[in-house]
Amino acid sequence: MDNEQDFNDEEMIDGVVEEVFANDKRRFNKEGERVKVNVKDNETVEKVKSPEVVKLEKELTDERTRRESAEAKLVGVQAKFDEIKTQMERETAEMRQRLMKTLEDRAKQGQFNFLTTLLPVLDNLNLAISASEKDSSFEHLLEGVKGTARSFEQALMNVGVEAVPSIGAEFNPELHEAIDMVETKADDDGRITAEYSRGYKFGDKLLRPARVQVGKALAQTAGE
Repeated sequence: MDNEQDFNDEEMIDGVVEEVFANDKRRFNKEGERVKVNVKDNETVEKVKSPEVVKLEKELTDERTRRESAEAKLVGVQAKFDEIKTQMERETAEMRQRLMKTLEDRAKQGQFNFLTTLLPVLDNLNLAISASEKDSSFEHLLEGVKGTARSFEQALMNVGVEAVPSIGAEFNPELHEAIDMVETKADDDGRITAEYSRGYKFGDKLLRPARVQVGKALAQTAGE
């Protein structure tokens, strides 16, 4: 008897639950979405999200928007950084080139100034040689002075100094300075006949011109 009563009570409870469940048209699925269900065929006719889901989705959307904005800013900053880096590298290379050229020019100018101070010494040695050649008693002195002059000229050559060709060469106003002129035959017209002081070049610069005598052909008469 008691068992039958318990069984009837369970059926009554199940019936009440089914009735309540059937009459409750608002339910939530496993995704948290609230749905309205047709009582007869259990077909979904409308889905309504719960406030918690709506809030979470909004927070997710806002977070995605902030992330995309931050990524866009990062791309812009990186592009600006690359532009500035390229500009600085170009300016650094140009500055390095200017500095190297300045240092090279300064070094060459120092060498140039130093060499010009040595040339008078060589002139004096050459004058001593010329004087000794006229007096045989100075033979030993002559050899010594010649050796000194040769050594000095070799030292100049070692640092890039070159003598300017003169005697027998065509007069060149860019390399020679005409001190005087002498009458010569036609073949020697415009040629250098004597050298008073030697000229020298250093690279593409003229340290000083050669001081020379230039031949001038005699004017021919009308009958010749």
